[in-house]
Amino acid sequence: MSSNDFYAIIPAGGVGTRLWPLSRRNRPKFLYDLLGSGQTLIQSTYERLARVCGEEHVVVSTGEAHVDSVREQLPSLREDGIFAEPVARDSTAAIALATAVLARRHGSRIVVGSFAADHVIRDNDAFAECVRQAAAAARHGYITTIGIAASRPSTAFGYIHQGHSLAGEIPDAPSARIVRSFVEKPDSSTAQAYLQTGEYRWNAGMFVMRADVLLDSLKQYQPDLFSAISAIADAWDQGEECRKQALRQHWYGLEKIAFDYAIAEPLSADGGVAVVPGGFGWDDIGDFNSLAALLPSYNRQNIKILGNQDDVVFLDSAGDIVAAQAGRTVALLGVDDMVVIDTPDALLVAPRARSQEVKNMVTKLSGLGRDAVL
Repeated sequence: MSSNDFYAIIPAGGVGTRLWPLSRRNRPKFLYDLLGSGQTLIQSTYERLARVCGEEHVVVSTGEAHVDSVREQLPSLREDGIFAEPVARDSTAAIALATAVLARRHGSRIVVGSFAADHVIRDNDAFAECVRQAAAAARHGYITTIGIAASRPSTAFGYIHQGHSLAGEIPDAPSARIVRSFVEKPDSSTAQAYLQTGEYRWNAGMFVMRADVLLDSLKQYQPDLFSAISAIADAWDQGEECRKQALRQHWYGLEKIAFDYAIAEPLSADGGVAVVPGGFGWDDIGDFNSLAALLPSYNRQNIKILGNQDDVVFLDSAGDIVAAQAGRTVALLGVDDMVVIDTPDALLVAPRARSQEVKNMVTKLSGLGRDAVL
């Protein structure tokens, strides 16, 4: 695809609480090589997007606490290619600020795409083709998402209800379809019903759009947020002190709201959102159970090990996912389908079936004042 007008934004936020105690506030999951591939999640994401639009067109939005780590892991990231947030204000603010600044630098009709830092994608060529079609639909004025083929009736993801084809309107995006609606995470019976219709895809939170379309939509649906983001963007490239002053004045009061709720859902009701089906092999490492599905089995008992295998010893155990500290032995006897994560200051033991609930334990620890381990 032509990359002259396309810019990729990598929102690298969130703590990944369901992967505690591996993922922490000061070192979240996107900074780890969880799959043993030789690259951290954000490094893989950056490399994938750089292949699409070039390194000079990739930027990262992340928390101030992670700036040094991001720069260390992405040494070729351009000097002005990082947007540091003093506090997290969810995806709408992160995407809108980066878009507004890029629009001021390169023109309001550039196309921007937002792709999370912690997703796993297997087929980079198929991914690039989906982005190309999404950018074509974006140039026609649609905010375009990439919908993932729902391979099972998952209750962990939101869904996209797709409608009629847009191929006649957008010849360069033959796979694009209109979005009828976005649907919240369903219960299992509803998810099963969605799969049977063939009209629903998983919502992976990937969005491609012209900068002016996004900012006009933000002004329409979130006018207060638009005003604050505009003020910060105006000051962003006017020097460090101007930028800091604008952030102090406007950022902390921004509403914390996800891009789906703020923009995509209301705009889809007005017929302004398109979807391009994504068939490139996608996974969101949302919890230890989903991580285990991506790791090779250590033995015939389907044991999954993070890190050094020599430190983990099993007897009459099966289906576990285990992480051990270097030099410290973890021994499991008669333990099946469990999560055992051992770190220097915290140990998690939980059934794999309750992996989604690890975030509840993080909430409990915070309530008990155990923030030092979070």
